[in-house]
Amino acid sequence: MPSLFDPIDLSPALRLPNRILMAPLTRGRATREGVPTDLQREHYAQRAGAGLIITEATGISREGLGWPYAPGLWNDAQIEGWKPVVAAVHQAGGRMVAQLWHMGRLVHDNVSGMRNISASPTTPPHPAHTYAGKLDLPEAKAASLDDIKRIIGDYAAAARNAIAAGFDGVQIHGANGYLIDQFLRDGTNHRDDDYGGSVDNRLRFMTGVVEAVAAEVGIDRTGIRLSPVGESQGCDDSDNPGLFTAVAARLEALGMPWIELREPGRNSTFRATDEPPASPAMRAVYSGKLVLNSDYDGTNAQATLDAGIADAISFGRTFIANPDLPERLRVGARLNEWDSKTFYSQGPEGYTDYPFVAEQAVA
Repeated sequence: MPSLFDPIDLSPALRLPNRILMAPLTRGRATREGVPTDLQREHYAQRAGAGLIITEATGISREGLGWPYAPGLWNDAQIEGWKPVVAAVHQAGGRMVAQLWHMGRLVHDNVSGMRNISASPTTPPHPAHTYAGKLDLPEAKAASLDDIKRIIGDYAAAARNAIAAGFDGVQIHGANGYLIDQFLRDGTNHRDDDYGGSVDNRLRFMTGVVEAVAAEVGIDRTGIRLSPVGESQGCDDSDNPGLFTAVAARLEALGMPWIELREPGRNSTFRATDEPPASPAMRAVYSGKLVLNSDYDGTNAQATLDAGIADAISFGRTFIANPDLPERLRVGARLNEWDSKTFYSQGPEGYTDYPFVAEQAVA
């Protein structure tokens, strides 16, 4: 079986030197206009040893971006802001894809200046993180058919902009209770038209997004992230295993080359769930590359590859604190501990100042 340090082709366009991926990590270091900064250039370049960097979630439109100081990919200034970030990663030998994000009902107008929108008129159970602190979210507007067509177009345009910025591809964010998840799950999709009701209908929005993005950049430059187990930000389904097996079968039919699954367990340190993993059932109907995420270290990550459960592993918070994570795993070095107080703060502290193992050895 392959090791974490063996190369892998996620697709013909994504040939990776190792199977240690950097998971998408929202950090809030862009400008209020969603433009990446020099600080992000330094941060991502430090982590270029990852087999692949998946960017922090990046808004496809002003309407869809509800996190303070998160980046976007809907205008020229944002494209120009991303160019030096991607160039620095490439210069350091890395590969990088942009994660395309619409938060749906979880967008607060304090951040976007626009009303939140979703599959159906539902209200999120938790307050939003905004420039004015924690604020309750209003009931979302149900997307009209014209809204759906427009939003799918926004995904396609953002994918096109990502390639213009130099990215090696894109990952569609279909996880964690955001807009695509809101269409997929019957707890948030109460529609009675072609986009609601049956599982096949609830797959229609995701299918449209994948097809539109692939038409712009090629399916070989497209991936998707899903969270197929348990409730996420108030988004859940009456039959998650059945739903996500159908999702995997649809992605197989669409030719999706790789899927990343956030799959926490009952002892997860972030959004734990008692639901069993969905990856075995999804693997049975999906022949592409499977990347798993949540609470992995070097030992259990390698065991997951050895068992044939996954083809690669993505690491999140571990990559926050360890810019040279692949090298630390390779030599068995001690890992730095992350500081959660600086996850979403502005500035370099807890972002670009974590030490490399070589620096610690000299010290």
